[in-house]
Amino acid sequence: MYEFTQAVDELIEAGNALYRMGMVPATSGNFSARLANGDIAITVSGAHKGKLTRADIMLMDKHGKARDERKPSAETALHTQVYALFPEVNAVLHPHALNAVVLSKRRTDFVKLQDYELLKAFPGISTHRTTLQVPIFPNDQDIPRLARQVEPYLKQSPDTVAYIIAGHGFYTWGKDVASAMRHIEALDYLFACELAFDRSDKQ
Repeated sequence: MYEFTQAVDELIEAGNALYRMGMVPATSGNFSARLANGDIAITVSGAHKGKLTRADIMLMDKHGKARDERKPSAETALHTQVYALFPEVNAVLHPHALNAVVLSKRRTDFVKLQDYELLKAFPGISTHRTTLQVPIFPNDQDIPRLARQVEPYLKQSPDTVAYIIAGHGFYTWGKDVASAMRHIEALDYLFACELAFDRSDKQ
């Protein structure tokens, strides 16, 4: 797990990288990392993720209660949910990636990723001959209610590495920030492949 200073540095770096990739426009997205003592470093509400400073990362406890007067991300409950369900996870990243948003407008319940070599970017997958299912949940401004919709799926499918919020973006996680970033890059590529297949099917 992380110490606060290391977590802050890696989350700032992730924000810079994702902004350059066009995945966190304006003030969208939110990031977090779990510390060795169980606290969570998380981006403050409204911070521009491509211009993060140390002041834009705050501490909260494992239940999402702020350690100071600042306000954490509005989607804090989605972060604490992942940490509570997956003890091995120490980083949660949420970009508003274009490919995921567009794909969520074309699919309803899930995105099925099958027979791609890049699936080996995810834990436990050693062959392209596999299928990864990424669920899609309807967007909801009531985040606790959204978390209640997501939780049964994550409990029933503990190998899930990500989920999409329709018209919004996606959440993914990993043992550290680097792993979560790898998942973002792989998912974005695979979502782009699915969109390309959709277009070719209509020609």
